[in-house]
Order: sequence, then structure tokens, then C-alpha cells
Amino acid sequence: MRVLHAVTLHSPSHAFGGPVRVALNLAKGLRSRGHEARLVALGEGFADPWPTDVEGVPAKLFPARRILPLGFSGMTSPALLASAARLVRDADVVHVHLARDLVTLPVALAALRARKPLVLQTHGMVDPSGKLLAKVLDAVAVRRLLRGADAVLYLTPHERAALDAVVGGAPLSRAVRLVNGTPAQEERPVPSGPPRILYSARLQARKRPVDFVDAAPAVLAAHPDAQFVVAGPDEGELAAVRARVTALGLGDRFAVPGALSSTEVLAELRRAHVYVLPSVDEPFPMSVLEALAVGVPAVVTHSNGLARDIAAAGAGRAVDPGPAGVAAAVLALLDPAAGAAASSAARTLAAESFSMDAVLDTLLPVYAQAVRG
Repeated sequence: MRVLHAVTLHSPSHAFGGPVRVALNLAKGLRSRGHEARLVALGEGFADPWPTDVEGVPAKLFPARRILPLGFSGMTSPALLASAARLVRDADVVHVHLARDLVTLPVALAALRARKPLVLQTHGMVDPSGKLLAKVLDAVAVRRLLRGADAVLYLTPHERAALDAVVGGAPLSRAVRLVNGTPAQEERPVPSGPPRILYSARLQARKRPVDFVDAAPAVLAAHPDAQFVVAGPDEGELAAVRARVTALGLGDRFAVPGALSSTEVLAELRRAHVYVLPSVDEPFPMSVLEALAVGVPAVVTHSNGLARDIAAAGAGRAVDPGPAGVAAAVLALLDPAAGAAASSAARTLAAESFSMDAVLDTLLPVYAQAVRG
């Protein structure tokens, strides 16, 4: 089966975050099962010659143009738009990681016009919005795509309700729950040396990296040699993070390395005692799944889509938003016995509930039904 995965942007800094990671994991999993999966996206930040594959997945990356001052939504490529019909024509299934943007919407519309089997996955990016641009795109394209797709994949009941609300009529009849999965990873060695606490995600207001910084003094009161890492591409919060580290006088306790490659993220995870993502309303974060797969206990807030699974499995802690809850959870997990138990539970949870095999076993019948339909 030839499967085309379309996602908004791929860059060396992984600026677009989780949707690209999900698309790559799915494509690699499909290829391991004998299918021809490939990726199409905008590209940005690459030196010549541009890559023709990403992590072993054949990829067609089009140079990104920013035509509107709207972040990712204002990016497109005339060459991609001109190629969309040809790209979908060569696929048996078109799997679009849909956002309100000028990349995934045109590719999905091209698939719909060509009557190609179309699967949409929105990653929490399509929900009711009062913004003018969102209203226009919903009226012109989004509702038509959600109603016309052969399947719409959602992560959580909250996302399913949001999609139904965007459509504004009867609930979507072809909605299928598909959790994110992560490839199996080699278990990290038992952490040694001073405690090392990691944040590795976009530096964005909703993800609250400053809460991570503000939790440090309470941790340092019990573990004065602890080290903290704030890694990820800047989306507006880097200056606030640096300012807060300076204000607290913790420059020697914090490393702020910027965006990391996938290999560098795994290396950091293998050194970490605890992983922290203090964000609110996070649908299903890939960074947390990657931490669990390596065996790093995770601290998340209660509104995180993985919070109940982590708490029930004992794979970390779910806390109220804010530095106080984060600090208390980190301190609890730095206890050697508690940390070891949570590490073992994290790997078990990742393997049993969020493995790529389990995800593909759900996804492939969706593809087959789409082709039959």
C-alpha cells in the first residue's frame, strides 16, 4: 500500500513539534510492515542539498514561504500547491495531519477532488475558534474535509467533541480514536551523579517552561547539586526563561541548549532522572511518550491527555499547574526507590499501551476500510 503522509513543516529544529514526530513514527512503522510510506511537507532551515528522506522515510520537502504574519498558518509553497494533485494521485491512501494552514488543507482538498481514500488526523489543532481566519477556513474547507474524509482520527474524547463542534451538525460518523505511539527504546541505565531534571519541548506560553524554572529553588533546597535542562525551539518564551533563571541566580544550575535533534533528545532522556512537561491542555504529547519509552518518570499536569494513564500506572506524577506541584512531584520521584519503581512502570506503560505495533494494528484496518470505501 502506498501511503502519503502530509504535514505542515519539517525543520532541523523540529519547530512544528508533535505532528511531525507522529507522521514519521507512523511512516517508519508502515515501512517496517512492507508498505510504501512517504512524507510531504514544507521545509525550512536546511542547507543545500536538501534532504530527500527524513529518518529513512522518503520525503518531498518544499521551501517554505511566509506569506502572512500568522506563524505556521501563514506559510505555504507555490510549488507544493502546484504539485498537490500529482502527489495524491500517486498514493493509495492520503493521510493528512490536518491544521488550519495553507499546506495540509490544499493537500487534503486535492485528495478529496481526486476521490482518493483520505484519512485526517488533527492532533488537537482543529477546534472551535472565534478568530476570523479560522471561521473563514472552516467555512471554505475544514467542514467539507471533516465530513468528506473516509476517516477522522482523534486522540481524546475532548478532541472528538471539539471536532463535532467544528462541523456544527450531527457527530462525525467516521471518527476513530487513535492514540499516539512511540517506537521501543533501549532502557536507560540507572541514572548516576547529581539529579538531572529535563524539559524538552517547544518554548511556548501554553507549555509553561517558566513554571519549570520556578520549581527549581524548592528542588535545590533538598538537592543543591541538581541540574536542570530546558531544551526546545523558541516560540516566544526563551527570553522569559533566561530572565527568570537570571533573576533566581541559577545560571550555573540551568542549561538552555535550544532545539535538539531526535538523537540529542534521546541522549538527554537517557541522562535524566525526571522529565517534566508543565503545560496545560496538552492533548497527547510525544515528548512524554518518548520519556516513558526510555524509562524516565514524567511529571505532567492534570489537563495533560496522558495524566490519567501516568498516574494510574505509577509512571510519574500528575499535578495541578504551577511550580509548587511540579517541585513536589520531582522531589518525590528523586527518592531512589520511588524513581526506580516509576521508571519500570513507565517502560511497561509505553510498551503495553502506546507501542507502534498497537497503533498500527488500529490504523491499518482504517486504511483498508478507506480503500474499500
